[in-house]
Amino acid sequence: MTTRPITGHGELELFSRLPYTLNEELADDLAAGRRHPGWMWVALRGGRLLARVAWWGRPGDAAPRILDVVDVDDAEPDRVDIGAHLLRTAMTATLPLGAHPPEYSRFVPPDWRADPASERVVADRVAVLERVGAELFVERLRLVWEPGTPVPEPSGRLRFRPVEDAAELVDLMTAALDGTLDAHSRDDLTRMSAREAAIAQYEDEFARLASPRQWWRIATLPCGEPVGFVIPAHNGYNATIAYLAVLPAHRGNGHIDDVLAEGTRVLAEQHVPRIRAATDRGNTPMADAFRRAGYVEFEREIKMTWS
Repeated sequence: MTTRPITGHGELELFSRLPYTLNEELADDLAAGRRHPGWMWVALRGGRLLARVAWWGRPGDAAPRILDVVDVDDAEPDRVDIGAHLLRTAMTATLPLGAHPPEYSRFVPPDWRADPASERVVADRVAVLERVGAELFVERLRLVWEPGTPVPEPSGRLRFRPVEDAAELVDLMTAALDGTLDAHSRDDLTRMSAREAAIAQYEDEFARLASPRQWWRIATLPCGEPVGFVIPAHNGYNATIAYLAVLPAHRGNGHIDDVLAEGTRVLAEQHVPRIRAATDRGNTPMADAFRRAGYVEFEREIKMTWS
């Protein structure tokens, strides 16, 4: 068995012989610099693809940000051993010495637990990652709003205005972290203050968005007191509700529906082909709000991390 990175675009056909939803994005990601041949590894026996792994990053990144492809040939009886050997070898060669490994992400069907074939796919990949020291972190719901789905009319209880500047948004993000149900945010708060976590998320995610900041909205009471905020955006792949929050003092009053409806309305007015969103499986209030707004679960995402 041979393990190595692919040599370039010419080996995309080889790399794509194992099925996964991201296959259709690989060529564009390579062209845009979100992937590199050296971040895409294969395990081969002769000309047969036994396993593959790949990382993703932003254009210009010196090191990858996410491990988002780990696949094995389901017909191989020792597929977990092969996958673990490939991943361990590729990590050693690809990641900077001493760096914490990037998070692993896998898209799966919404009903994967009820389907034996899907359950085995997930179990095999989880086993590969566990062999290399990772552990399950969170399962997220991926949702979509399609044009033609009604957008709820404003209730009249809230007013909406653009975000004034980064400082205002960071202040509101800091306040919203109190009592958060989001697994990533809760993990951040074990290592840093709420303000530090808000600044890090703003700089890493929202400051980099190419879509207009004029889309971002602050929700207020008629007196001007902030209630929450929403960040409608485009992430380079899809229009998305990138962040949605109601401040702690105003939770439990149904304001989440108005805030989400406003963010959906902003993007729908851009005539986008779809709006994507995501939330943790355990964040029931947020998931329920998306469903009331007409968002439909189309996929889930399994995330694993190294401690």
